Amino acid sequence: MAIDEIGASTTGASSSSRRLGAAVLGLLHSHVELFGIELQEQKARTVSLLLFAGLALVFALLLLVGLSTLVLILFWDTYRLAAIIGLCLFYALAAIFCGIRLRAAIFDESSPFHGTLEELANDRERLLP
Repeated sequence: MAIDEIGASTTGASSSSRRLGAAVLGLLHSHVELFGIELQEQKARTVSLLLFAGLALVFALLLLVGLSTLVLILFWDTYRLAAIIGLCLFYALAAIFCGIRLRAAIFDESSPFHGTLEELANDRERLLP
C-alpha cells in the first residue's frame, strides 16, 4: 500500500503542477491577447488622428489665406499698414495658443495600455499573499 500511496501522491502532484502551468499559460495568453487588441486600437486611433489633423490643417490654412486676402483688399486704400500688423498679431497669438496646447498634449501622462497594466496589477494582487 505504501507504493500505491507514493504513486498516487506523485500523480496528484504532477496533475496539480500541470493545472498550475495551464492556469499560468491561460493567464499569459489572455494578457497577450488584451495587449494586442489595445495595440490595434491605439494604431487605428493614431492613424485617424493624423489624417484628420492633416486635413484640418490644410483647410485651416486655405481659410486663413482667403480671410487674410479679404482683409487686405478691404483695408488696402485706408488702413493698409494697420491691417497687415493686425493680421500678424492675430497669427502670432494663434501660434502661441496652439504651441501651448501642443505642449500640454505631448506631456499628457495618460497610458495608452491602461487595461493591460490594470489587469497585470490585479493579477499580482491575487497571486501575492
